[in-house]
Amino acid sequence: MIIETQNTSDENVVNFFPPQPILKSGQAEFADSKSLRKSPLAEEIFDIGEVTSLFITSELISVTKTPQGDWKFLKPQIMAIIMDYLSTGEEIVLNTENANTDTVTQIKGLLNARIRPAVKQDGGDIAFIDFKDGIVFVEMQGSCKGCPYAMVTLKEGVEKILKTYIPQVKEVRNINTEGE
Repeated sequence: MIIETQNTSDENVVNFFPPQPILKSGQAEFADSKSLRKSPLAEEIFDIGEVTSLFITSELISVTKTPQGDWKFLKPQIMAIIMDYLSTGEEIVLNTENANTDTVTQIKGLLNARIRPAVKQDGGDIAFIDFKDGIVFVEMQGSCKGCPYAMVTLKEGVEKILKTYIPQVKEVRNINTEGE
């Protein structure tokens, strides 16, 4: 198995091109201990030391090292790890789709049980639109739409509740579907 490498304009970044697709679709970035849990491959590459981040697409694995790291030692170790993973058929990035589905179910449940009843008391409503990258997208409806206090309700009420009960939620944003 041959893995091609490519130096980049940044001397701390090298791209690795395995002979077969790495991800079925999308991309993944790993730069901290929390994100590493989603990829045994990323964890193992970070364990070498002197690696600060990985960016993975279907065609490449881009590795960033510390300024003190030496590609002469890092490249062979990284290539060996990539080859091992590709030869075993293990998933490079664990399927987070199910985790995301569970999070969406939790968000919808909390919106319906705790938040919508309170918002409806003021003649409004709130609808779940999407959850992506830690951001919950909702649409304020009824009297809440255009209300000067809607953003306060959203940030001080909805966002606080969701962040308290669902750690994956980082922010809540209102989507205005009418383009106002």
